Amino acid sequence: MAKPTSSVCNIDCKYCFYLEKDKLYPERKNNWKMSQETLEIYVKQYIEANDSYEIEFAWQGGEPTLMGIEFFIKALEYQKKYSNGKKIKNTLQTNGLLINKEWCVFLSENNFLVGISIDGPEYLHDKYRVTRSGKKTHAKVVSTINLMKIHNVEFNTLVTINSENVKHPIEVYKFLVGIGSKYIQFIPIVERRSQNANIDGLYLISPEHNIKSDVTEWSVSSKEYGLFLSSIFDYWVRRDVGEIFINIFDSTLSTWCGLPPNNCVQAEVCGYAFVLEANGDIYNCDHFVYPEHKLGNIENVSLRRVASFDKAKEFGLSKKKSLTSQCKNCDYLFACNGGCPKHRFLNTSDGEYGLSYFCEGYKMFYSHIHRDMDIMKSFLNSGKSASNIVDKYLNIKKLSHVKRNSKCPCGSDRKYKNCCSKL
Repeated sequence: MAKPTSSVCNIDCKYCFYLEKDKLYPERKNNWKMSQETLEIYVKQYIEANDSYEIEFAWQGGEPTLMGIEFFIKALEYQKKYSNGKKIKNTLQTNGLLINKEWCVFLSENNFLVGISIDGPEYLHDKYRVTRSGKKTHAKVVSTINLMKIHNVEFNTLVTINSENVKHPIEVYKFLVGIGSKYIQFIPIVERRSQNANIDGLYLISPEHNIKSDVTEWSVSSKEYGLFLSSIFDYWVRRDVGEIFINIFDSTLSTWCGLPPNNCVQAEVCGYAFVLEANGDIYNCDHFVYPEHKLGNIENVSLRRVASFDKAKEFGLSKKKSLTSQCKNCDYLFACNGGCPKHRFLNTSDGEYGLSYFCEGYKMFYSHIHRDMDIMKSFLNSGKSASNIVDKYLNIKKLSHVKRNSKCPCGSDRKYKNCCSKL
């Protein structure tokens, strides 16, 4: 992921873990944009470092649209110059505030996939996603989404799950579907804030620093997150499978079928989603942009060489190596793999450090969806679509003759009145 503006952004999301990274680069307060020289080096090295035919550039922030369209026009020129016959794709993650008609025409003509951040209905979104002067941003984001639809800009939605919107799962889901989002990614927020800044001036600490700290007030609890996912899954699995795609649901179904997950959080190892800062510095992951995790700078070392560093490899492998005994013996290890290393800061029941903060929520979610995942897996194994589960539930819904206290015909062990009759 390339961050051409580093942590510089035009809004001040209260839960953003990246805004304080400006303390690592104090000289960039007046020189925060990625230079054309660094851009060209990055594009050239990234293409050379990829052996696959299709290469995807991911532009993130901060807020990457602060660079202006001209920056991305130049990026496309460099991509064409160094493509060497490879197919190049681009994704752009944005808060949407600067997207206008000119941007939409550019993004559409050049086939950018746009990820736009929105946290649900207005009263939930504007709780944390405000400008530096405290102004609300929801209306502009919705306007941007409508403009992108007019200009056929392909987009998906990224939703940060925090202490407020986690309480309204179905309302959030219906809102996202209502604005035309067919691809949805949920990102749970949990940050620990130290009572004192570290040597670099950072208050939000990494899991490696086992020092006295408090979970921030905007963080979502593990149990609430599990309930949030379970509630939306119940609604989605009865109506929208094959129509609406939710990252964690799709990835979990992959693991249920014995395939690799399609996100790093559930992967067995990690460490190859490198992050490029505006000045060319390289880190293993944007959740680990700390001096001890810096791998080098592209002006001095190539991306291909960085990928071969023992330090980079060890970071990725440590996700598997550092699993607690509790994780290794868990029935859902195949689907979870211990979660994101950033979230591993709890002790197990035996006092072993390194359990995921979201362990309780994940277990709740996986146990809740187990039966439906098995059903969808059976459809796939027989050459059918997983979306057949929707028809299965529609047929169950028609069974009005089933007595309320009988076992539900969907296959659960619950009574019909406590299960599918509620549909």
